[in-house]
Amino acid sequence: MNLWSLIKEDFSVPRKNDPALHSKIELIFNYPGIWAIVNYRISNRLYKKGFKRLSRVLSGVSQLFTNVDIHPAATIGRRVFIDHGFGVVIGQTTIIEDDVLIYQGVTLGGVSLSPGKRHPTIGKNSVIGSGAKVLGNISIGENCKIGANSVVVKDVPCSSTAVGVPARIVRRKDEDCTEQSQLNHNELPDVSQEMFAYMLKRVAVIEHALKEHDGIDVSGEDKALEDIYENFITAMKKED
Repeated sequence: MNLWSLIKEDFSVPRKNDPALHSKIELIFNYPGIWAIVNYRISNRLYKKGFKRLSRVLSGVSQLFTNVDIHPAATIGRRVFIDHGFGVVIGQTTIIEDDVLIYQGVTLGGVSLSPGKRHPTIGKNSVIGSGAKVLGNISIGENCKIGANSVVVKDVPCSSTAVGVPARIVRRKDEDCTEQSQLNHNELPDVSQEMFAYMLKRVAVIEHALKEHDGIDVSGEDKALEDIYENFITAMKKED
């Protein structure tokens, strides 16, 4: 596919991914992520042809105007959309396959100074949530969803949802890698809340066993702790 066809396809992507787009004027002035991708396409071609210094200058100018830092040596597939764009960083050896959606503040970075592949590979149809950090030479499978502000440092299998710091896989619907649903941030589980609830219940079980074994009467303190526990659980479950 020639460069012009790729750029033309890039400009068509926002209409499929952003219902806020209503005119071509908005596309020109309000979508820095698109311009970052277009500038990358040009600098990447220059980089491959040996004009590495010129390609780096172009990517630097693009970063200045779009606030998106994409190394010209990165590999980015077709119909990749950077929504809002601000603060996105894509490292030199990153590979992004087709139809990936990236939100603002995402870092696809490295954790090593050694030469070679040191940045992540993002599979087709994946969604990387706002502020997520995907670090190192790891693979995010096809149709994956990375929750906002998650820090991913290990491979994520296809059709999985990963959230948390460090990110853990909380859902895997389709082992055949064919699921292509969108990432709904409001439906992601709260890993920290679930862990706190588990720990509190576990401590309560241990305390109850000790009291029964030793015949200790701490009913007064126990009632106060139960009230604190119930208030804490209620606060965690309360919806905004």
